[in-house]
Amino acid sequence: MNPTELKNLLTSLSEGKLSVDEGMERLRLLPFEDVGVALIDHHRELRQGIPEIILGEGKSLEQLLTIVERMAERGNNVLVTRLAREKAYPLLEVFPKGDYDPDGRTFALVQKPIEMTGRGKVLVVCAGTSDIPVLREASVTARMLGNEVEEIIDVGVAGIHRLLARTESLREAAVIIVVAGMEGALPSVVGGLVPMPVIAVPTAIGYGAAFGGVAALLGMLNSCASGVTVVNIDNGFGAAFAATRINRLGAGKA
Repeated sequence: MNPTELKNLLTSLSEGKLSVDEGMERLRLLPFEDVGVALIDHHRELRQGIPEIILGEGKSLEQLLTIVERMAERGNNVLVTRLAREKAYPLLEVFPKGDYDPDGRTFALVQKPIEMTGRGKVLVVCAGTSDIPVLREASVTARMLGNEVEEIIDVGVAGIHRLLARTESLREAAVIIVVAGMEGALPSVVGGLVPMPVIAVPTAIGYGAAFGGVAALLGMLNSCASGVTVVNIDNGFGAAFAATRINRLGAGKA
């Protein structure tokens, strides 16, 4: 339940359009619901403005089916991240209106229109084609959280002219997420070109001395472009969540 739905419920109660018993029934599963394999936090959207999102990694197909089914029963949109193909397609058989992105490993079930809550566009940029899985996780998450999203792919510093050709798109964004592996230099470059918040996402892409993304992470943390914010390795979801909070500032949303 989100703040708008709660306000409508309370208004209906005050106007006598809804009985107290009916109101109690609608609120019965707040703040959370015990489904045996999880405690689903139905109250999260009221607290944070963003509903609970399911981490698919580490969960069995049976657990995922139980959780998604109970969340979908309430008519809400559902997002699952880090979902392997072998679990995604059985989910699609049960929820044929869902959409699975094999690159980002995300499953999105849209049951009601996504309200655009941001004040501007979230731009998601990646250095190389190999970084697309993390870029796509960020893009899908940001869209599901109510942001207008644009992607720019394969504009790493090995060919910096490719990035400079997209300067107009960079300057039109409200928040920029920059995804890069190897030495992780791209966020510093972007941070030096634009005035808006830049969120850097290191990826595990790179040869031996990249140490599974640690080199990119340290490079981003040591960025010479002031104000670049860094999330954990391969954490496109976390970057999108942070970008959503930033994008809502000044847009009348908590």
